[in-house]
Amino acid sequence: MKKAFILILFPILLASCKTASTSNRESTKDTKFVINKLIETATNNIGTGYKAAGTTKAGFDCSGLVFFTFKTENIELPRSSYEQSKIGRVIKFDDAKKGDLIFFKTNKSKQINHVGLITEVSHDEIKFVHSSTSKGVIISSTKENYYKTSFVQINRILE
Repeated sequence: MKKAFILILFPILLASCKTASTSNRESTKDTKFVINKLIETATNNIGTGYKAAGTTKAGFDCSGLVFFTFKTENIELPRSSYEQSKIGRVIKFDDAKKGDLIFFKTNKSKQINHVGLITEVSHDEIKFVHSSTSKGVIISSTKENYYKTSFVQINRILE
């Protein structure tokens, strides 16, 4: 009786393990797809002008660009960069990946007041798309002194 039970149960266990690993791979694949879509959406707005409180192609502020970009993938984020900095998991600079959010305290601000979406990571540099008050939507780098000195944290929204 035990042998028959084990022979019946063993294939079920194998099938359930296979299903779990397949769904994990699919989940990772889906996440990568969404991240690439987010980056595509944000970078398609390069050249769009800055607009305070802007959340449309008529003009974006930094958090408005991130808010708009994530909304295109049905991901609701808070509206301000400060509130966005409280979402997800804070990670180390060296662990940053495409699709993470990068936060800054600019112009001697006491709290986070600027956000970008990471588009590229190398061993000592992070590039991110954001909306700057002077140039609108652009790609910048953490190697630029302005961003190097105002960097605060990186958050992973999508695992």
